[in-house]
Amino acid sequence: MKFDAVFVLENAGWPALLVDGSGTIHRATQAAVKIFGPVLEGAAPRLSALWATENGSTAEQFLGQWERSPTTSLKFRVKGGTVIPFPVAICSFSKDGQKFFVIQIQPLPEASPAPAAPAAAADAKGQSAELNLVQKQKLECALQLARTVSLDFNNALTSIMGHTSLLLSQMEPNHPWRISLMEVEKSAAKAGEIANDLGAFSRQEKEPRGQTAGNLNSILQRSVEVLQKSQDGNIEWALQLERKLLATKFDEAKMQQAFVKVLENAVQAVGDSGQITIQSRNVDLQEPAQDRDLRLAAGTYVCVEVSDNGCGIASDVLPRIFEPFFTTKKEGNHRGLGLAWVYGIVTNHGGGVAVSSQENAGTSVRIYLPAENKVARDSSVDSTNLNGNQTILMVDDEDLLLTMGQTVLSAYGYKVLTANSGQKALEIFSQSTTPPIDLVITDLVMPAMSGRELVEHIQQLAPHTRVLCTSGFVRPTNETASSFYLQKPFTSQDLLLKVKSALATSA
Repeated sequence: MKFDAVFVLENAGWPALLVDGSGTIHRATQAAVKIFGPVLEGAAPRLSALWATENGSTAEQFLGQWERSPTTSLKFRVKGGTVIPFPVAICSFSKDGQKFFVIQIQPLPEASPAPAAPAAAADAKGQSAELNLVQKQKLECALQLARTVSLDFNNALTSIMGHTSLLLSQMEPNHPWRISLMEVEKSAAKAGEIANDLGAFSRQEKEPRGQTAGNLNSILQRSVEVLQKSQDGNIEWALQLERKLLATKFDEAKMQQAFVKVLENAVQAVGDSGQITIQSRNVDLQEPAQDRDLRLAAGTYVCVEVSDNGCGIASDVLPRIFEPFFTTKKEGNHRGLGLAWVYGIVTNHGGGVAVSSQENAGTSVRIYLPAENKVARDSSVDSTNLNGNQTILMVDDEDLLLTMGQTVLSAYGYKVLTANSGQKALEIFSQSTTPPIDLVITDLVMPAMSGRELVEHIQQLAPHTRVLCTSGFVRPTNETASSFYLQKPFTSQDLLLKVKSALATSA
C-alpha cells in the first residue's frame, strides 16, 4: 500500500510517524530516524519498539482508545535506550477501511556540545536557534494549511448534507433513489468526522473541549433516529425516558458517537427482527455499589441502558469485550474498537460502563454518568413539526451555505434573509423596511468582521434577538453558548431542530 499521496509530511523537517491502528509504522521522517535510530529503518517497524512502559498502557491500547485529543505528552525510548518525554500532536484518518495516525513529535533541544571557544559556542548557539525557528515556522505553516482545509471542507460538507437530508425528508420511503441518497449522507457524515479530526489537530488551544450540562434524553432520541433511518428490518424500538432526568455534563458529539455505537451493536445482535429498549433513569447511591465489574462510588448518576433480545455474548467472551482490537465478528471489516471506544468516551466523562449478557438471551449495556442535583432543561423539540413562520437572518461568507440554509428553512415556512458578511448583516438590521428579525444564524469564522463581533453589535442594536452560532472550528466556551451552537457539518434536520429550540427559548 502506497501513502505517497496521503502522508503529506514525508519531507517534513520535524519528527513524524505514520502508524496504523495495530501499531505498525508505515512512514518515518528523517528527523524521527535521527532521534530514534535504526529501529525505524527495518521492515515494518513497530511503535512498541519506541514505546516506554511509563506511559501506563501499550502502544496498541493507546491508539485503540485515542479520543481525538490534538496534543498530549508521551514517553519514548530514543537512540541509546534513554526514555524521554515528548510533547506530541496526533491526528487520524481512514484509508481503504483502515485507520491511520499521524504522530508529530516536538523534539527537545539538542544537548550542548563540549566546551568550545566563546566565538564558536556563540555561533553554534545562533545556528541552533535559527534551525528551531525554521522548524516552528514549518509546523505553523502545516497547522495553518490544516485549519484552512478543515474550514473549507466543513463548509462544503454542510451544503452536501443539508441538501441531501432535505431531499430525504421529502422523499417517499420506497423511492428508488432513497438508498443512494442515504449512502451520500452517510459518506458526507464520515468525511465530516475526518474534517473535525483535522480541525482538532490544527487547533492552537491546548485544553480539551469543554463539557456542558445538558439533557441526555435529547442525545438518545437523535441517536435512535440515526439508526432507525439506516435500518430496513422489522426491529421494534422502545424508548422509556425519565421525564425529570438530572443534568449531566457531556461533550454532545462524543456522547452521541458512544450511544450510536452501542445501538449499532444491538441492531447487529437482533438481526432483521427483534426488540431494542432504551431507558434513562436517575440513580442516587447513598453508599458505593457494584454493577457487574463496574465499581460506583456513592453519589448521583444518570444511567442510560440499552437492552436487546438478540444473540447475546458467550460467558468466556464477556470479560474481553472492552479490549481494543478484540472482536467475535467474522464478516466485514471489524477491528474490535467499538466498545473500547465507548469505554474511553464514557470514562473520560467520569462515568463507567457495565454489560450483562447471556448467550441467546440478549444483552444489556448500562452507561453511568455523574449527575448534578438539578433536573435537566427539556430541550427536546417535536421532530414531527419543524415548520415556522418567523424571520431568520442567515450570515455566512460561503454562498453555498446561504443557498442551502435559505432552501431548507424556506421549505418549512420561514422567511429567510441572507448576508455574506457581518457588515451586510448590520445593514439589513438598520433598514426600516426589514421585518423584525426573530433569529440570526451566523458563522463564527468570517473575514473582516467575525461572528463574535457581529453578535456583540446585534446585542447592542436588538438585545432580545436570539442568535444561533455555527462553526466547524471554533467551539462554545460555556454552557449558555453551547445551547445556541450548531457544529458543522450538519443536516437539514439538525438545523431545523436547533432553530425550533432557539425560537422556543425566546418565547
